[in-house]
Amino acid sequence: MSSENNSKSGSKEISKPEIPKLDLAKVDPKCAEWMDDCIKRLNTLYNNKDGANICNVMSGHEIIAIIRLVEHIFMDESNLCEAEAPIKVVGDIHAQFQDLNRLFDLIGRVPEEKLMFLGDYVDRGPQGIEVVMLLFCLKIRYRDRIFLLRGNHETPSVNKIYGFYVECQVKYGVGIWWDFQSCFNRMPMAGLISKKVLCMHGGLSPELVNLDTIRNIPRPCEPLDRGLLIDLLWSDPTNKGDGWFHSIRGISYMFGKGVVEQACKTMEIDLIIRAHQVVQDGYEMMTGRRLITVFSVPNYCAQFTNAAAVVCLNANLEISFQQMMPGPLPATAKAKAAPAIANDLNTDAAKADKEFIKPFIKV
Repeated sequence: MSSENNSKSGSKEISKPEIPKLDLAKVDPKCAEWMDDCIKRLNTLYNNKDGANICNVMSGHEIIAIIRLVEHIFMDESNLCEAEAPIKVVGDIHAQFQDLNRLFDLIGRVPEEKLMFLGDYVDRGPQGIEVVMLLFCLKIRYRDRIFLLRGNHETPSVNKIYGFYVECQVKYGVGIWWDFQSCFNRMPMAGLISKKVLCMHGGLSPELVNLDTIRNIPRPCEPLDRGLLIDLLWSDPTNKGDGWFHSIRGISYMFGKGVVEQACKTMEIDLIIRAHQVVQDGYEMMTGRRLITVFSVPNYCAQFTNAAAVVCLNANLEISFQQMMPGPLPATAKAKAAPAIANDLNTDAAKADKEFIKPFIKV
């Protein structure tokens, strides 16, 4: 990646629409028509004033059919799914369907934009099924324009506790929750952009010795309590040292700048982009400038006053960001600023790292 362009007023990109490699309308026109209709119906739930939810526009049988179809697409992809820049990288969404659509209004929609999502589509918010089904339908319709990775909340041990199980139970019955878990077990664990930018939900692992380590993970798979799968979904960066540390979460690890630098050298990559933690500006550059955390919905759980952001990579792998500022919260909300997680402990250096990533400018 070049820092020269990022040191200017912004990372500029000449917009050149790409022709999708796979035109579903030609390969399977009936499926394309079905997906177009599904996407249209789901979009009616955006800013809907009548209190409608997905139950008003999709039956349980249709949802299961879509799940079965997208499962095959996930299994056709590598566990390290690969995409080429230009592309935009999206962090946690957490069932905030309205905010996801507001984000699309800002950054653009598939197929005009190519997007890679880093997981955590469900839990915490009220519309996890809506979020997942919109993204699944987009994946079926434009499979080479959107890439969906797995987050730690796409596991049964987590989403049974933090809201998705109850949401499924209320809207369609418990059975459909099991169908979603079957699908989540088939989602790719990581992504690779232009051979040089590694993406995952959580972070690095002591067991991650090369990129084939990820490619060779068998699927379907369900992360248990430790090991590579857990680390890819759960580990966190830290600015407290260079090595590996016990996680304050009580699961997986925390890793320092030295671990990131060694991983980049060993795997011949330039940058790591991950999600998993709320950050105040929607993005945070780790000390060392080799890792970015991105979080893509604002006012997370009404507990934080954070902005949302996406990381943009142009064709030259120059990085920039698009940011969606948080709206007002109810007076009763006791929200606070999200803490910094792994930025440089030197205030001036942390400021310089933040300013290294310039606002996205579309020419």
